Amino acid sequence: MKRFMTVAMTAAAAATTVAVSGAALATADRPPMPAATAAGWRQPCPPIVAGDEAGYLAHMVAHHQEAVEAAGQLRRSGRAEMRALGASIVRTQTAEITTMKAWLAEWYVGRQAASYQPMMRDLSKLSGDALDETFLEDMIPHHMEAVMMSQQLLVRGRIQHQEVAGFARTVRDGQRAEMFRMQRYLADWFGAGREMPCGPRGGPWPWPDGSTPSPSRAPGYNWMPGGMMHR
Repeated sequence: MKRFMTVAMTAAAAATTVAVSGAALATADRPPMPAATAAGWRQPCPPIVAGDEAGYLAHMVAHHQEAVEAAGQLRRSGRAEMRALGASIVRTQTAEITTMKAWLAEWYVGRQAASYQPMMRDLSKLSGDALDETFLEDMIPHHMEAVMMSQQLLVRGRIQHQEVAGFARTVRDGQRAEMFRMQRYLADWFGAGREMPCGPRGGPWPWPDGSTPSPSRAPGYNWMPGGMMHR
């Protein structure tokens, strides 16, 4: 009996080792997720800072440039949906970069480039599911920052030119729609019930000034526990 138990325990230990090793190998080719810096957060969200109109435009140029570079990697995706998403982001945000640079040159001569902390992991060495899942995990909070910066600029009344008001609404609504699209892809392809990759657990999430989102502050922006959004 003792010998049987010893054999069984040895086999179980070996199986566990194989399973753990297999899981490690499956994720070894992916860059690590950023480490959480506060209890209850999945990964740290970058601070949402819109400032004035010039600061918004300068920061959003760098933000868009990172998105375009990352989205360009989706040309290598095996999923047609991801290739189409990447092409759409590259096309839309490249045009928006041109527009913002022209406004900065016309209205804010001498404005220094914004200091920018990258949000996306290096995708150049990834392929297959690792490429698609890592892109989605990183681009959702990347879009979220653009959505909330645009909303913050609008509600705080710091816009000096009406063209920028229309632009901020376009960024907010367009990237919000893409966030829902990417969240569906994460759930469909990589596991149902996925929470937003960034932000506090348990929602609702506050706006940058500390207040809670409400229909009067942000029509159509509703938050579910765990950071999931719904319309």
